[in-house]
Amino acid sequence: MGMGSEAFVEIQIPQQKLYNDGIRFPSVVSPPTAPSSLSHLIHSIQTHKPFLESLLLQSGALLFRGFPVNTASDFNDVVEAFGYEELPYVGGAAPRTNVVGRVFTANESPPDQKIPFHHEMAQVPEFPSKVFFFCEVEPGSGGETPIVLSHVVYERMKERYPDFVERLEKLGLLYIRVLGEDDNPSSPIGRGWKSTFLTKDKSVAEERAAKLGMKLEWLEDGVKTIMGPIPAIKYDKKRERKIWFNSMVAAYTGWQDERNDPVKAVTFGDGSPLPADIVHDCLKMLEEESVSIPWQKGDVMLLDNWAVLHSRRSFTPPRRVLASLIK
Repeated sequence: MGMGSEAFVEIQIPQQKLYNDGIRFPSVVSPPTAPSSLSHLIHSIQTHKPFLESLLLQSGALLFRGFPVNTASDFNDVVEAFGYEELPYVGGAAPRTNVVGRVFTANESPPDQKIPFHHEMAQVPEFPSKVFFFCEVEPGSGGETPIVLSHVVYERMKERYPDFVERLEKLGLLYIRVLGEDDNPSSPIGRGWKSTFLTKDKSVAEERAAKLGMKLEWLEDGVKTIMGPIPAIKYDKKRERKIWFNSMVAAYTGWQDERNDPVKAVTFGDGSPLPADIVHDCLKMLEEESVSIPWQKGDVMLLDNWAVLHSRRSFTPPRRVLASLIK
């Protein structure tokens, strides 16, 4: 048992990764005794927020396990207890619906589809600083949300492909996505332009796209969005290290539906194509470095979106994982 406060005890679970600085990834906290009430948990979060934030700063991800969080509305109370400002979901690609308060469904794409590693909304300028997930119904099987430390990916990529990384840092990335008019729930990037920009009016859509730094080219049955060039490597000021902050692998290997060819979905900032072998090797590296914890009902996971990329494995239903985004 690690250090904690009287409300939270750090525990160890087999899936955690231990880094050489003694940091466990992710940090896992449980109640010290038999599970208490939801109101006790809420109070504990408010009282021990500095302790919880220091764990998050250290490890990048924090799993709350064994607490009495049963419903979407319980989860909303937990999110509210932290007192962070909400980030509205504008410009994201995933089909999702509001459940209650600040709580949304996570990506609603079909169970057989994997969702590749990404930082939440890395392809738009205003992305969340943190993301909460909550397991309301645990998966029949599969359906984990693997997580990986961004700076570790950057360091490994730089070591193996210094020229590629240098070029990436210099040129950034360009993301190209074709959106239909309406949502297509069978596609992981199936959000149509009307719900992406929260309007039915093309000129309003253009205005909102421009705010995101995105150019639109209207097509017969939809619109082509061109994002960037935007940086692919960022600097995490809080932790003083460079991070792999991009949707390169996700776009290149996953942005596919009847309108989109993933190989064209992302290029270097100057429009030149990415080397396929390096992108696929980066995917392998993400997998190797990732930690995958089977969801249990009531689990709440808090991710620092600066430090950690996340993904989703395919699953057999039922599974219900909810999310909330922090500004």
